[in-house]
Amino acid sequence: MSFEFLKELPSPEEIKKQYPVSQKAKEAKDARDAQMRDILTGKSDKFIVIIGPCSADNEESVLDYIHRLATVNEKVKDKLLIVPRIYTNKPRTTGEGYKGIASQPDPEQAPDLLAGLIAMRKMHLRSMEETGLSAADEMLYPENWMYVEDLLSYVAIGARSVEDQHHRLTVSGFDVASGMKNPTSGDFSVMLNSVYAAQHPHNFVYRGYEVATNGNDLTHVILRGSVNKRGVCVPNYHYEDLNRLITMYDKMDLVNPACIIDANHSNSNKQYMEQIRIVKEILHNRHESNDIKKMVKGVMIESYIEGGNQKISEHIYGKSITDPCLGWEDSEKLIYTIAEMA
Repeated sequence: MSFEFLKELPSPEEIKKQYPVSQKAKEAKDARDAQMRDILTGKSDKFIVIIGPCSADNEESVLDYIHRLATVNEKVKDKLLIVPRIYTNKPRTTGEGYKGIASQPDPEQAPDLLAGLIAMRKMHLRSMEETGLSAADEMLYPENWMYVEDLLSYVAIGARSVEDQHHRLTVSGFDVASGMKNPTSGDFSVMLNSVYAAQHPHNFVYRGYEVATNGNDLTHVILRGSVNKRGVCVPNYHYEDLNRLITMYDKMDLVNPACIIDANHSNSNKQYMEQIRIVKEILHNRHESNDIKKMVKGVMIESYIEGGNQKISEHIYGKSITDPCLGWEDSEKLIYTIAEMA
């Protein structure tokens, strides 16, 4: 066996005890979770905006960004539910490269999984305690969920994970909104089957225990575009794509049909400035079709303080070290546009 067991990591309970959540933060998260449920179940007309860096690589610049977001939130909270994107794990197509703060608290140093788990919790905790904004994260590793489950209001399952049974079954035990992305192939049926699995109860092995889950009725889909066999990005946010999604959703035995549209990744071909145009088209289509308005509950936007991206060695404050993001000024304007159009 080629595994080398380097160290035993603290349990989620031990890390939570070291970094506890205040009662005020718990109440803020409960209120935001209730808002999210009302939107996804059709009781509220608010629009969800999940926005933030491609990867949350630096605690200080990420918190700086979230504080700016909190100021804007106060002006649009009657129309929008703004959810900071604090993605602490970074999926890699080939396995090479920076894998997120949960693996490498310092992107220029060797991986340190213990320090990474602490850094992951501290960043989410500071966001909640300092701004009252509970965040979204991607569940790349199901075993890590318990370290932050009391802090998140939204969980995304990525395009490479959505076909994995362990991810699907783990989501079935969540009590928060969970979005299943379409796979990189773009196959809607794979994505919808993932939603079906997560909405139903299961028995399986999790973190050394036999567990039973009740199913997660807030599981829904995320459209992020696809890549065809020639390596060309194919967007799936257009009017026709959304009508096809609605038709396929109607044929499935699913509750609370809902869709979040990721404006970056293969929908923009990672041309980050295109996110502005894409979001406006999505909002326009919601006005053109009541069915689309009922289905599309929000958008995802990759955004940071500085626009674009950089090499890890450049050390530009607030600029992505992974995929390129919108800069703050463009992001702030776009949020106000969404509030007007939604």
